[in-house]
Amino acid sequence: MTRIHVHYLRQARLHVAIWLTPLLGFAADENYFPPRGSWAARPPAELGLDATQLRRAIDFSIAHENSGPKDIALDLKRAFGAREPLWKLLGPTQLRGGMTGVIIRHGRIAATWGDPDRVDITHSVTKTFLTTVVGIAWQRGLIKDLSAPAKSASPQPELFASEHNAGITWDHLLRQTSDWSGTLWGIPDWADRPVGATPADHPNRPMHTPGTFFKYNDVRINLLSLLALNVWRKPLPDVLRDEVMNPIGASDTWRWHGYENSWIELDGRRVQSVSGGGHFGGGMFINAWDLARFGYLFLHQGRWAGREIVSEKWIALARTPGPANPNYGFANWYLNTERKPLPSASASCVTFRGNGENIVYLDWENDLVIVVRWIDGKALDEFIGGVLRAIKTP
Repeated sequence: MTRIHVHYLRQARLHVAIWLTPLLGFAADENYFPPRGSWAARPPAELGLDATQLRRAIDFSIAHENSGPKDIALDLKRAFGAREPLWKLLGPTQLRGGMTGVIIRHGRIAATWGDPDRVDITHSVTKTFLTTVVGIAWQRGLIKDLSAPAKSASPQPELFASEHNAGITWDHLLRQTSDWSGTLWGIPDWADRPVGATPADHPNRPMHTPGTFFKYNDVRINLLSLLALNVWRKPLPDVLRDEVMNPIGASDTWRWHGYENSWIELDGRRVQSVSGGGHFGGGMFINAWDLARFGYLFLHQGRWAGREIVSEKWIALARTPGPANPNYGFANWYLNTERKPLPSASASCVTFRGNGENIVYLDWENDLVIVVRWIDGKALDEFIGGVLRAIKTP
């Protein structure tokens, strides 16, 4: 019997009294927000889920764990080192854990498996944390206009000195359509997922008008992080902790890392500009419970226990596709436009995604948050579909 089976049966025994006492039956409570350090659980049946179907979906995920190396440094080197001429580790990595998941329905834990307490690198889900602190800066008026050029926030004017870069806006950076050209923390933009038939072609990449071309690029995301640091005037991990993670009751185990060379002088002190992913190491290291809380915040339209943390208007913008990619809003809001990315899920769902795969799935129609870590990306749709098939039709 695997670990998930033991945990699942133990949880069922804990709630057997509820099954036998109809007066104690569970009803969805839209006002429930888990306190720090705990999260109420209910048997799947009380949450409108068929336990057998749910078990099948979980077993499917366990059978489709990412087969790559658990040594993240080795995994990144294999994935990017062979095709990126300047790739190197600039931030920390570690050995990852195994397949892990948390399923939250109607605000309660329906199932967990693996080790949800384990703090692991989360790769590009970091981008969603980054764009969230940018959004809060916008809410506070620290960023006046997302369509305005972002160059005024740069602590290094030379980063936007060219005519091509000068017109890049916050919106372009948020949507990964900036086509910013330059070098940051020793890595030129063209060296991240380079294009061209030969290495000699890479520095001479095609240039695109900002806003017209989507390109997944961590160098440019790291530029957004640097600008946000300059706007907030304090380390972004401190902003995230004070503005988001403490208010939602997250643990104190998460860490947001930058690179060994991404330090700047800010108001007389040395501050690290954090990265927006784990492409070169670094980024967000976090456990599945804190990822679930982060997802639950957005499932409730940015509110937590009556307090607005992220504005509903920002979330609406983040969920709106840009003209260059119909399946992508702000980084890292993956949309399910016309159900093409995830055919088994609703068109309105959103996923925050990181390499590996690290997934936070938000489904407003079904009042559902799923965190699944280290699943083979090709199996994601079938797994999500399996969870959705467990939902009982009223």
